[in-house]
Amino acid sequence: MYKIKVNNKVFEINVNPENPQKGTLNGKSFHISIIPIKQKIYQVIYNDKKYFIWIKNYDSSTRHITLQINHQIITLQISDKVDEMLKNLGIDYSESLKVKEVKAPMPGLVLNVNVKQGDTVKKGDNLLILEAMKMENNIKSPSDGIIKSITVSKGQAVDKNEILISFN
Repeated sequence: MYKIKVNNKVFEINVNPENPQKGTLNGKSFHISIIPIKQKIYQVIYNDKKYFIWIKNYDSSTRHITLQINHQIITLQISDKVDEMLKNLGIDYSESLKVKEVKAPMPGLVLNVNVKQGDTVKKGDNLLILEAMKMENNIKSPSDGIIKSITVSKGQAVDKNEILISFN
């Protein structure tokens, strides 16, 4: 059993383990045909209609999938039985995945700090630029969060594993 949240609608899907193209969607039987076109692009036939689906992004840690279905972009949040059980017990697995600090991956020189205390950042946002061995390295945010403190400044030399930025 999977629950898929699209916008504010929740769908319950049960997939037939012997034939994953069959199952139930909100209690109603379904059969789909999935034809791979290219990597991450599929043609899906559902209820005699063709859909072209492009998997734009999949974040395995949060189980968010961004799809382009024909020309429409949608984001899905997927959960399974274990996720639902943890949620019912009051355990938020996604909270445990949030990083509290960013450390220097190598010794280097801070060339630029792109954020300030109190900024809200998204996963993948550039936090700062660290020069190491004559190469510029963009240090990106490992998760969404709010900058609690910045312990380095432009022009500062840092050691490997030194804390650069802390999150709330």
